[in-house]
Amino acid sequence: MKNLIKTGTKILEFENWILYLHPNQCYLGRTYLWAKRHDAVDFVDMNSEEWKEFRKITPHIKQIIQKLFSPDMFNYASLGNIAPHLHVHIIPRYKNIHYFEGLAFNDKRWGKNYSPYNRKFSIPLKVHNTIAQLIEENIHDIF
Repeated sequence: MKNLIKTGTKILEFENWILYLHPNQCYLGRTYLWAKRHDAVDFVDMNSEEWKEFRKITPHIKQIIQKLFSPDMFNYASLGNIAPHLHVHIIPRYKNIHYFEGLAFNDKRWGKNYSPYNRKFSIPLKVHNTIAQLIEENIHDIF
């Protein structure tokens, strides 16, 4: 189970993408979409089918995270520095401290680039799984 937390927890598979909950939840509800095509590396390498599906599912993911956690805004990133494969981070941002399951989530970089962030931030596995489950349940209501 710890390996899941290091690489992300799979929430749902689409035709061209897999949605994961990011292992570090210092930004509550942070997810990423991972392209299923093995030779996809860069954001601009996205083919028309991937782009069409990306544009279809991303607004729904944003809507679900908004409904569940009420972030003040979102950042999106496709860097590929650590994982040189096409993937896009969906990063909720919070102006004020946000509480979930009795834990405080403090976006200390509000108004700035999301990175660098506290890479040592961790939450109990049970809370991590609850976040993933809530997103999954709400996605199934849409798809």
